[in-house]
Amino acid sequence: MSARGKARRRALDILFEAELRSEPATKVLAERVERAEPPVNEYTSALVEGVDRHRARVDELISTYSEGWTLDRMPAVDRNLLRAGTYELLWMPDVPEAVVISEWVHLASELSTDESPQFVNGLLARFKQLKPSLVL
Repeated sequence: MSARGKARRRALDILFEAELRSEPATKVLAERVERAEPPVNEYTSALVEGVDRHRARVDELISTYSEGWTLDRMPAVDRNLLRAGTYELLWMPDVPEAVVISEWVHLASELSTDESPQFVNGLLARFKQLKPSLVL
């Protein structure tokens, strides 16, 4: 797994843990940085902080474009995969869009249900298509 792949996985772990603990993701991130076991790299921090900063808009986009699924009905792992993938796709222009989608779909296939990779792929691909017209 690439360094950014590991960073994405660690960011997902932090976002998921924060949701389970009902705490801000930045608080869980700070605890992980302080503990440094395993070390948290800059890309993980950028993803978690970005999702936290843009959470309301990210959740609004996911809710608007996920057909037949509310955020509350999604598995928690899918919800956080989509949050991080949406943030990375729309707010981190230095990463190729196809790579972003591929990486988050890969994590969905490893960590979630059999249907999750297709769902994550479809929604992130839709955001890629709509990106020029979305108000961020």
